[in-house]
Amino acid sequence: MKHRFLSIVGLATAMAFAGGCATNKEANNASKSKSDDIKISASGDGGVPVWAPKQHAFNPSRTKLHDLLHTTLRVSFDWQKQYLHGIAELTLKPYFYPQNTLILDAKGFDIHGVNLMKGHDGTELKYTYDGKKLTIDLGRNYTRDEKFTIEIDYTAKPNELASGGSDAIAQDKGLYFINPLGKEPNKPRQIWTQGETEASSAWFPTIDAPNERMTQDIYITIDKNFSTLSNGTFMYSRQNSDGTKTDYWKQELPHAPYLAMMAIGEYAIVKDKWRDKEVSYYVEPQYKNTAKKIFGNTPEMMEFFSKKLGVNYPWAKYSQVVVRDFVSGAMENTSASTFMEDLQLNERELLDKNWDNIIAHELFHQWFGDYVTTESWANLPLNEAFANYSEYLWAEHKYGADEAAFAHMDELSQYLEEAQSKREPLIRYHYGDKEDMFDSHSYAKGGRVLHMLRKLVGDDAFYTSLNRYLTQNKYSDVEVAELRMAFEDVTGQDLMWFFDQWFMKPGHPELKVNHTYQNGQVSLQVQQLQDTTYMPVYRLPLKVSVWANGKRTEHPIEITKANQTFSFPVATQPQLVLFDGEQQLLGVVEHKKSVEELRYQFYNSKQVLPKFEALTILGSNVNGELKIFQDALQDDFWMIRSIALNSLKEVKPDANQALTAKVEHLAKQDKKGAVRADAIMLLADWNNEKYKSIFVSALNDSSYQVAAAGIIAYAGTTSDDAKQKLAKFEKEENEDITIALSSYYAMQGGPEKYNWFIDKIKHSKSGGKYYVLQSFAAYLASNAGSVTPETIDLLADIAENNSLYYVRMAAFQTLMVLSDKPEVKEKLEKIKAQEKDKRLIEMYNQVM
Repeated sequence: MKHRFLSIVGLATAMAFAGGCATNKEANNASKSKSDDIKISASGDGGVPVWAPKQHAFNPSRTKLHDLLHTTLRVSFDWQKQYLHGIAELTLKPYFYPQNTLILDAKGFDIHGVNLMKGHDGTELKYTYDGKKLTIDLGRNYTRDEKFTIEIDYTAKPNELASGGSDAIAQDKGLYFINPLGKEPNKPRQIWTQGETEASSAWFPTIDAPNERMTQDIYITIDKNFSTLSNGTFMYSRQNSDGTKTDYWKQELPHAPYLAMMAIGEYAIVKDKWRDKEVSYYVEPQYKNTAKKIFGNTPEMMEFFSKKLGVNYPWAKYSQVVVRDFVSGAMENTSASTFMEDLQLNERELLDKNWDNIIAHELFHQWFGDYVTTESWANLPLNEAFANYSEYLWAEHKYGADEAAFAHMDELSQYLEEAQSKREPLIRYHYGDKEDMFDSHSYAKGGRVLHMLRKLVGDDAFYTSLNRYLTQNKYSDVEVAELRMAFEDVTGQDLMWFFDQWFMKPGHPELKVNHTYQNGQVSLQVQQLQDTTYMPVYRLPLKVSVWANGKRTEHPIEITKANQTFSFPVATQPQLVLFDGEQQLLGVVEHKKSVEELRYQFYNSKQVLPKFEALTILGSNVNGELKIFQDALQDDFWMIRSIALNSLKEVKPDANQALTAKVEHLAKQDKKGAVRADAIMLLADWNNEKYKSIFVSALNDSSYQVAAAGIIAYAGTTSDDAKQKLAKFEKEENEDITIALSSYYAMQGGPEKYNWFIDKIKHSKSGGKYYVLQSFAAYLASNAGSVTPETIDLLADIAENNSLYYVRMAAFQTLMVLSDKPEVKEKLEKIKAQEKDKRLIEMYNQVM
């Protein structure tokens, strides 16, 4: 499962609307207790830090009363009512102890009959049903050596279920009908499923737990114009006398019920291949010609991961399907991953972005999550941490160390942002809700912890241990101890300390580092400042890099105390001391350096994070450090060039012609669209009028990102033709263009732009809809008279029903602009009362 993340700018805007988020004070302001090994952090209410781990009841893995061996499903659909009609045949046996009762998860069904099957003959069984659990009286005791088959005739009614969900998975009704009546123009009719965490039982009866495994047959009856996709192998399609067809899909290897899937729609199916296995991409027909450019690295990824792990991709085929209105970023259904519509890109959009990270993430899950599955949601990082780390592994392999390091910086940032208000163990048996596990701890922190484990044991041992873990536990469920034991069996080391502090304890190290040089020795003092009421004193093996006379030397150290000093022999005054020279540590490090050391760090570290750190700190005196920023504009890595550009806004361009010439050159010719866009925005900040010709050229750039920057820049000039020149972009569907134009119209658009806004609100995708709604709110501040009842209803529907919390929030915020209208105020109260997301409830309570 891959999160759908709102961008940093979007999150900042969201938090600003909420009035800010509660944060703990910096840990390095913590007050010291009498013991040198204990640190106490600043507290929230009642003396407890706002981020302190929350204790809830223990959550064990599901007790195995029965073993679900096989599921056969025969399904058809009522588009009008959005129902699934199903017949399910489940073959089971008692797990160990004799059983005379079977309890199945079955959410929101109409149960028409339950039979015990012998061949084609059925005997009716007694049952009780409470809307969530189907309890069947088997009529007698069965032993663990006796299989039995139950047939259940049922109707699934997903839209009548109470909704739930999480950050990663916005809804949990299991089965989704998209545009079922065909009334929404430019939107395909689709049916798709989403099983994680326990929503497969919203469309078929099962034992809906991650520690269960089954094989399956699915027969899907649907109109002939639709394509179908499910797990495993496509066996055949049978034409029916009523004009429908029945497609048969067979999953021969066992997998968890939450990984069962269907996707139905009018797709272009683009075929590819890895070794002798079919690889296919299901996209909407207009993206047929770009499907291989979007997903085309998949076979290379399959080869890379298979070789690294020493375990070949284990399933019969691998398909990837894009669906509309998906409730997450993507989902790793066995042999058939589902993706949000944002992955569908045209040729021009592909110039600016690729989705390799999310494609790699779901593919790696086919080993970590599908082939070997967490036994309980408490152990979710055994799925998600590995999938997260695969993004780093693929970037490192395909695009180089800088891209991988940049991705890791982003993961660290995501975790640390969350850690301001939440610090939990990676493995959490005491969660409040299983959906709480889908956070930046399980994903971002988990991936970074695996990277530290790799650095600790070395690449050979890391991949050998993963091979042992996978081969010993294939087609089964696991807990974290089994991962630890695989590493211990391979390396011969006792790794309890590593797994205890990183997987079983909350938080992260917060270090203050100081170094001095005297008498041929570098003295390095390291203090651990994290609050040890909640977090451990960490054991941290890492390297310190020291440059002297232009030469880099690595010094391994192992930090084991709250306050510790290390000494290294260095012949001359060092030019730089770089703590954690491999930049692998998950944590916060405060290490003061002189301006000279930071300059040396930028020019000599040859690593993204140290360069980033140097530019960030030196940026506080950018006018005094212009040379380093000019040099950064020529860095090989695009992100460093962008950081440099974004640091130069306060510089007076007329005083440095060489600098302005370089920025102009980047705006016109940098090979990376994001850098050209940043350069254009800098020129706009410097002098809108002077660089007008560059902005005009940008409007015609091949990159949408650059064209969007051109729109914003040209809109800021005094040109009388701005509205006319920019109006040509109104029919563009690209998100970057739409967001830029909506920002302009928010301030400069009159009543004539009202219908444009409404059209974009209706048709923008996920995050794009959020930004358009933000601009529409600003637009309404001076154009409220244009609002129609239909628009109020549209905004209310988005605020109530959109799957993304931040889009619902933006629609609510837009309605707030109109809250002087009694009918709007009434709708706002209804939206507030129906909202279930804790963050939004808190925000709404603040503003109403």
